[in-house]
Amino acid sequence: MARRLLVPLLSSSVLLLLWQLAAWYAHSSLLPGPARVFEMLIREVDSGRLPYHLGITLARLAVSFTLSMLLGSAIGLVLGRHPRLDRFFNGWLVIALNIPALVTIILCYVWFGLIETAALAAVIINKLPNVIVTLREGARGLDRDLLEMARVYRFGPARTLRHVIWPQLLPFLLTAARTGLALIWKIILVVELLGRSNGMGYQLHLFFQMFDVAGILAYSIAFIAVVQVIETLCLKPLERRTHGWRR
Repeated sequence: MARRLLVPLLSSSVLLLLWQLAAWYAHSSLLPGPARVFEMLIREVDSGRLPYHLGITLARLAVSFTLSMLLGSAIGLVLGRHPRLDRFFNGWLVIALNIPALVTIILCYVWFGLIETAALAAVIINKLPNVIVTLREGARGLDRDLLEMARVYRFGPARTLRHVIWPQLLPFLLTAARTGLALIWKIILVVELLGRSNGMGYQLHLFFQMFDVAGILAYSIAFIAVVQVIETLCLKPLERRTHGWRR
């Protein structure tokens, strides 16, 4: 256990040292040192501002992530199992994958107004094509022998999905989830910056207007820490379970 923690601790220490050296060299408020940033972080936590805005952003992340994963997984599975539908909608997917996120966000706000539904829709629309493509590739590679076995033993659609299809799709689902977290929170920040009056993106915009780099870094570190907790407590245990099944 100690050896396992040694490398991450050493890596973090080197990063902090390089950051401090760069701050000493720059000697500017535009590049504050770690102590200044962590002081700002503690102050924002004590004031309640950071927990409030972080909670709002995480709520938006949870809703948009859940909906995009559910819809994307269902659509990807259908397209992967039905080649004709896949050929028909493939062009749509290519277009959706190449539309810039900023364009989608602006259009949602223009069409639906500066409301919460428009913000969530913009995030979901941006993430959905990635989930569909990932799960479609997994559905294309399903073991035909196992599917035939399920048909022979009359598993039925529900049992086949639970015991035959999903175990094979789990690695693809985890890939979509991991990339989804990395993508969605970045999109949410832009959504909040452009059209919301709360959340981490809104606060980062305020810090930008005041050239408060310490505030920008403090809020960024807080959100990165939360994402790492989600990765450690949720995604990695699922990944270990997936590898165990493959063995």
